[in-house]
Amino acid sequence: MSVLAHRLREPSVIPGFGITLGVTLTALSLVVLIPLSALFLKAAGLGFSDFIATAFDSRAMAAYGLSFGAALVAALVNLFFGTLVAWVLVRYRFAGKRILDALIDLPFALPTAVAGIALTTLFAPNGAFGSVLEPLGIKVAFTRLGVILAMIFIGLPFVVRSVQPVLEDLESEVEEAAASLGASRLQTLWLVVLPSLLPALISGFALAFARAVGEYGSIIFIAGNMPGQTEIAPLLIIIKLEQYNYAGATAIASVMLIISFVLLFVINRLQHWRQSRMEGR
Repeated sequence: MSVLAHRLREPSVIPGFGITLGVTLTALSLVVLIPLSALFLKAAGLGFSDFIATAFDSRAMAAYGLSFGAALVAALVNLFFGTLVAWVLVRYRFAGKRILDALIDLPFALPTAVAGIALTTLFAPNGAFGSVLEPLGIKVAFTRLGVILAMIFIGLPFVVRSVQPVLEDLESEVEEAAASLGASRLQTLWLVVLPSLLPALISGFALAFARAVGEYGSIIFIAGNMPGQTEIAPLLIIIKLEQYNYAGATAIASVMLIISFVLLFVINRLQHWRQSRMEGR
């Protein structure tokens, strides 16, 4: 107890613990806790039976399935290709490397509506890519595949920027030592590289997944927004709001919030478990 008190009294550039904690809790309450509480209170006004009927009707269930299912697929795709991109940026030198590195952050700066219009223009049946894929029987725009594509576009930077710093800290001499001991490339990747990258991979996956679940602007243009088919949950919330059905919108938002929180909690626990195992070695 005395050690803890001593640490709290250590001089710091930031003001004292009490003031810092108070400001932190106040900001957290204003930005996160109060809005979320208001969301649940508004949804609770429906009553249990009306809440279930609104939040779990066939249209809402289809929207949940598309939002979370497409986000999962997109996050897995980003996990693979994002790790590959990060590996190339860290391990190789080539012309235009800085340009490629800067382009990774483009989805961060680009307005989502612009991204959606650009993707729709490219993959529409008469677009540059769509006109080539359409004769092959591959439809992207106005399908679920288009939803996944938009989610991949906005989620890729999260994986790259999560994995890249860890790869930069991972010395290539470790791989060379494994090779000198007789390990194959696959064994080196599986037993040496991936265990070191796993916490960053989980973080990147979680960030990409969460970003994709909440995405709206880049998806509505390429999705087609067909109820029960290509309609995402955030769009259904907007539709409820436009119909002045605020309680219905908050009911759907509450379900999405709870599911997202549970999934992220599980992912964070897995990451913590992995880190604990690494520290215990």
